[in-house]
Amino acid sequence: MTKEEMLEVSKKMCQNTLMETLEIEFTEVGDDYVVAKMPVTPRVHQPDGVLHGGATAALAETVGSMASFVFLDTEHFYVRGIEITANHLKSISEGFVYAKARYLHKGRTTQLWDIRITDADENLISVVKLTTITLPKKKQ
Repeated sequence: MTKEEMLEVSKKMCQNTLMETLEIEFTEVGDDYVVAKMPVTPRVHQPDGVLHGGATAALAETVGSMASFVFLDTEHFYVRGIEITANHLKSISEGFVYAKARYLHKGRTTQLWDIRITDADENLISVVKLTTITLPKKKQ
């Protein structure tokens, strides 16, 4: 499947999910990375008007999980997130945030993703580590 086809598939996969609720959109698939963006509006603010860390974590897990879908054998395996850690470094109250997921470790069973969340000016907003696990699909 081409990178353009992967972006189209990702749009369909996000319909009627949290990703659609948060308006997360996949924008780029590279040879070793996936990028998504999310608008920063009052819908994803915490009460004091800045981006909620939970929304940031949801964006990060979404882009990391999609990267697993793109780069792993999902025909024979399920991919599930098993641990996520986030360090929020800078606040943002409007515009877009961009999440770029890259492998730190691509093991047979577990994978570790480095996900950088930035604003439009490439200021680092959050650094996230996501661990995923591949589980074999049961044969029908």
